[in-house]
Amino acid sequence: MMQLSITDPAFLFPGISLLFLAYTNRYLTLAGIIRSLNEHLDEPGSDNRLEQIRSLHLRVQLIKYMQAAGVVAFLCCIISMLAVTLDQQMAASIAFVTSLCVLAVSLLMALVEILLSGISLKIELGRTRS
Repeated sequence: MMQLSITDPAFLFPGISLLFLAYTNRYLTLAGIIRSLNEHLDEPGSDNRLEQIRSLHLRVQLIKYMQAAGVVAFLCCIISMLAVTLDQQMAASIAFVTSLCVLAVSLLMALVEILLSGISLKIELGRTRS
């Protein structure tokens, strides 16, 4: 079995922190766009704006799940470090592997969100051509 040191799970801390920053920036940007679109719903072409808001709302929901998975990954890293400190190698390994798996899920959700951004752009381009 792999012998973890306390620094092994600690290596994930900066990466997870940077992901939080990126996810939060995406969330705030999308929230701003949704607010802006919502202010113009009474204007002509509001059907397109409503479609854009729905698409953006789906992406915001996905970002919230990405952030939640990142929190779980962070907590699993902390649990892993605590287990190493308490000389519980099996628990430390399980928590570390769980952290890696949850982080991978978060990144896969980020990939889906990036792919959905293309759909949002296509909706916006449809409005400008009309």
